[in-house]
Parts: sequence; structure tokens; C-alpha cells
Amino acid sequence: MKIVIGEKISRKGVELLKAEPKWHVVESEPGRDKLLPELRDATALIIRSAVQADAQLLDCAPRLQVIGRAGIGVDNVDIEAATKKGVLVMNTPGGNSVSVAEHTLALMLAMARSVPQANESMHAGRWEKKLFEGQELRGKTLGILGLGRIGVEVVKRARALDLEILAYDPYVPPFVASDLSVSLVALDDLLAQADYISLHLPLTPETQGIVGRDLLRRAKKGVRIVNCARGELVDEEALAEAIRSGHVAGAALDVFTQEPPRNSPLVSLPQVVLTPHIAGSTAEAQEIVGVRIAEQVRDYLKHSVIQNAVNVPSVSVEEYRSLRPYLDLAERLGLFLAQIAPGGPAGVLIRYSGKLAQMNTNLVRNSVLKGLLNVVLAEKANIVNAVAIAEERGIRIEESRSQRTQFTDSIRVTVRSNGHEAAAEGTVLHGNEPRLLALDNISVESPLEGNLVVLKNLDVPGVVGKIGTILGRHGINIANFSLGRERPSRGRSAKGPVEAVAVVQVDGKVPPAVVKQLGRASALRFVRVVELG
Repeated sequence: MKIVIGEKISRKGVELLKAEPKWHVVESEPGRDKLLPELRDATALIIRSAVQADAQLLDCAPRLQVIGRAGIGVDNVDIEAATKKGVLVMNTPGGNSVSVAEHTLALMLAMARSVPQANESMHAGRWEKKLFEGQELRGKTLGILGLGRIGVEVVKRARALDLEILAYDPYVPPFVASDLSVSLVALDDLLAQADYISLHLPLTPETQGIVGRDLLRRAKKGVRIVNCARGELVDEEALAEAIRSGHVAGAALDVFTQEPPRNSPLVSLPQVVLTPHIAGSTAEAQEIVGVRIAEQVRDYLKHSVIQNAVNVPSVSVEEYRSLRPYLDLAERLGLFLAQIAPGGPAGVLIRYSGKLAQMNTNLVRNSVLKGLLNVVLAEKANIVNAVAIAEERGIRIEESRSQRTQFTDSIRVTVRSNGHEAAAEGTVLHGNEPRLLALDNISVESPLEGNLVVLKNLDVPGVVGKIGTILGRHGINIANFSLGRERPSRGRSAKGPVEAVAVVQVDGKVPPAVVKQLGRASALRFVRVVELG
């Protein structure tokens, strides 16, 4: 297994990967021309912010399974292209939270005390003591937009400066703010009171350009803006206008819409403090994110544990341990139905029962689709791209949950195709044994592994004997023979035999000629061979 490290990360992270005896770890030289050849046989790629993991790069990496971004931003990764190719993308949120929080407060102090201007004056040989009279932060009101990891760290440190703190975040429950002794307020209330506004929002369609003319007009006169989050949150022209007019006293920015900010109107304004996207660039932060991304990549490749993924649902290590047997079961149910359902799937209904219904089942859903699709498609689906492939082909995906507790946990998958439905329900026994519980609406218990012959027949005497005779005549040994039949309704016996099913586990493959002979046997209405490995 080859791991390519495309940018410098913590030595501890590199050594953690090199400690795996069968892994070949390559630290690529700088430059795309050096990196792309290394990716031809790479399983994983670890980057920071300089490498552009675009569609061209992905095309050069046909074996790639995972991209690890040492940091939080993934702007340099084409998420859509990676997902289509089944490449997991993960980042390390929170690793640089303290560094960004400290830089936020450093920028606030720099504005309050004119530190950059005073420094420049001193280096020019001037002593302009009266020119740089500042203001204290004590008693001022800090408004925080976004009370996530970094916002919380800012709050903790701002307390020491005796600031009044307000926060706006519609997605944070009140108890989070209460625990921090922060007032969670409406946006207009924050704007009316805040002397400093610090941005810690994610970039979404709703937040892009949120600091624009309208917000700045509603803000308190003399406010100062700090942005160590995302450059796109700020309309730079609108902020420049507000500073020139005197309504906004100043701004401190570490991030920009375009980086470097070649044409930004903010660059020429003396009231603006600028730093080159360094808020998270501390030795401590880079050590943390480097080690974390190495651990995450290792855990995914060794144990399939998905942490901090941006293009597939993440689960904790504990959740994954509970789900893992059901991921295998789900894939086998999808694979089973793909081989007995007529034609390509048009719709899939997945029902989770028992305790499983209370769990995060997104990966279970993806596993069902992976098994279902890999029988009918030339391109291979995996747990990352299965949903995207299904949606591209117009397959409707539905999920439901049931508290039925006949079995501790079970999964029922129904596949709709060509106007017909096929359904299979399964569970896990003894911790790791996937078992079939029912086919369509008929209870029948069978192992979900190996080679299976699936039959439907009229429930009349002699059918089981015929099946055994035909298989025996061709030297096919039966490992397990499971039977089930419809429950006869009252008076049904007068209308003829009910339908029965048989799932026969055999040693070895079943030749097409044997399948044809079984299909010609009287009373047999349906014969399929299922290979589950």
C-alpha cells in the first residue's frame, strides 16, 4: 500500500504511517510535475493547502482511496470529482482552533492599540507617541458570529480581557451559550451593541457575503470587524466603503476572497490590519493536524473507520464497532437482491428494525447500494460514491425505521425493478454471522455467504427430493438447505398449494446447465444462483 505525502506535515505523523510494515510512504518533492507520477499507484494522498486535488490529479490516481487534508479547509479539493471516483476526503477540524482564536485576539489588540502603525513608525526612525493613543478592550462588547469550535475558544480567552460577549448562531442550542456565560442574541441585537465583531462562520450559500452593505449599515457606528474564518464571508468593497465613510472604525483580516488579495480595496486603507492567512499556522497547530490526519488515514485504510469525512457520513470508533457487522450484512443483502431481481433497480427501500433503527445508518444505506450496484455496473461503487451513482441513474432511495424487536436488529431491503419487487431481510447472529431471515414475505433462515441456489416453488410433495437429486447427479454438494412457505390463510387449502421458497447453500459453483435443469422441474417457478463469496 502506497501513501503519498504531498506537502510537509508533522514528522510524528510521517513516522506513524511509516510504522506500518507493509506500507510504502513517499514524501513527494514540491511541484505538481513531481507529485502526479507518484500518484499512479497511490492508495492515499495527504496534503495541506497548496496542492490542488482537482479532477486532473484524480485522473492520475486510479487506485486512490482517500485524500487527507491536514487542516479544516478543503477548497483545494474537488469534492464532487473525488466522490464520483469513490475517493474519501477527510479533514482535521478543530486541530488549529486555539491558534486561530489566539490570532483573533491578537488582531483585536493590534487594532485597539495601533500596533502595526506604531511598529512601522518606529522602524522609520520616528517617535510619534501622541499619535498612537489607543483604547482598552476592557468593558467593550465583542459580538461573535458563529459559536463553533473556534468561536468557543475565542470566548474562553476574551473573558480574560474583561469583554462583554454576545453571540449569534441559529444552529447552537441555548445551553451551549449558557455554559459559556455568553448571551445568545438575535443578529440585529448583536449588531446594535457590538464594538468588535469576529467572524467564525462556515462558508455556505447563506453566509457568503454576509458582511455586506446591509449588515454594515445596521452595525453600531465605530465597530471594528475581525475575520479569521473565510474570505468569502466579507464583501470587501462594501467594507472598504464603510471604513472610508467612518461608520466602521477598522478591520483586521487574515483571509480574503482572492488570495493573495491583489485587487482588494482594503489593502490601501491604513485602518485595516492584514495578515497572510496565518491564523492557524503555528508549530503547535501543524503538529496536531499532521498527527491527526495520519491517524485518520491509517484507521480508514486498516479498519475502515471514517472520521471527519466531508463527502460521506462520519462515525466514531465506537459507533463503527457497533455498525461494522451490519455494514457487511447490508452489502450482502444488496448483492443478494441484485442477483435475483429482474432487470436494473429503479427504487430501493431500506427498513431498519430494533436497536439498529436508533443508530446512524447512513453507512448501512451506502453498503446496501454498494452491493446492489456492483452486480449491474461496470464501474465499481464503494461506500463513498454509492449514493451519487444511484442518484445519477435515477434510483429512488427510501428509508424507514421500525421498533419491532422480534430480532435484536434487522435490515429489510426491497428492490423495485421492471414493475416487480424483491425483498430480503437479514440479521447478524453470534456477533459476525450475516443471516437471511426472509425472502419476500416468506420466513426462511439461511447463511448469507458462499454460493446459494434460490428457488420458489409450489408447496407440493417431492420438490425437495428433485432439487437434491439434480444437484447430486452433477456432483454438487449441499452444505445447507433452508425451507420456508407462505402461511396458509383460512380456506386456502381448498384453492391449491401455497408458494414455498428454498435457499440451498452449496459447495462450489453451479453451472448454467444445472440451473436450466432445475428450472424445468415441475412445480419450480423460479431459480437463481447467487454468489456472495
